[in-house]
Amino acid sequence: MYPVIRLLKETYVNRRRAPLAVGETHVTHMRAWPWDIDIFLDLNNGRILTLMDLGRFGLFVRIGILKVMKERGWYGTVAGSAVRYRRRITVMQKLELRTKVIGWDDRFTYFDQSFWQGDTCCTQAIIRTAITTGKGIIPTSEVAQAMGFAPESPPLPDWVAAWAKAERERTWPPER
Repeated sequence: MYPVIRLLKETYVNRRRAPLAVGETHVTHMRAWPWDIDIFLDLNNGRILTLMDLGRFGLFVRIGILKVMKERGWYGTVAGSAVRYRRRITVMQKLELRTKVIGWDDRFTYFDQSFWQGDTCCTQAIIRTAITTGKGIIPTSEVAQAMGFAPESPPLPDWVAAWAKAERERTWPPER
C-alpha cells in the first residue's frame, strides 16, 4: 500500500520549514517500518523507490513547485531511475533521506536521492522526472520560468549526462 499518511505528514511538516533553492539538499528522517520489509527482512527495493517519493514531495514543497503545479494543473511523473543498493536496511533502522535537484535538460529534471545511516550511504538513486499534463510533457524551460528560475541548468555530472544520452538512444518500445 502507498504510504499516504507519511506523504501527508511530509507535505504538512515541510510547509513550516525554511524554503530551499534549487540545488540545496532536503533531508527527510524516517524509519524502516515492519510493513516496508520484504521476506528477507530487508527494506524492499521497490519500497525504497516509493519512500524516495516522500523526499521529492518534501523538496517540492520547500522549493515551491508543488504550489505552481497545483495552480496550473500540472503533475509530476517519474520517467526513469538508476539505483545502487549498497548496504542492507533492516526493520526499525533510522534513516536519513537526502534529496536535491542536480539539473535538467529540455524535458526532464534529475534528482540525486540517497539513504544514509550515520555516515554510511546505503542506497543512492538518480531519478528522472517530468512535469506533465494530459497533453504531454511540459518543457523544463516553461517550468523554470513559472518558478522564476533561470532556464539554464547547472551542468549535470558527466555520468548522469551519459545515462541521459543512453536513455535518449534506447529504443522504445522494446522488442518483443
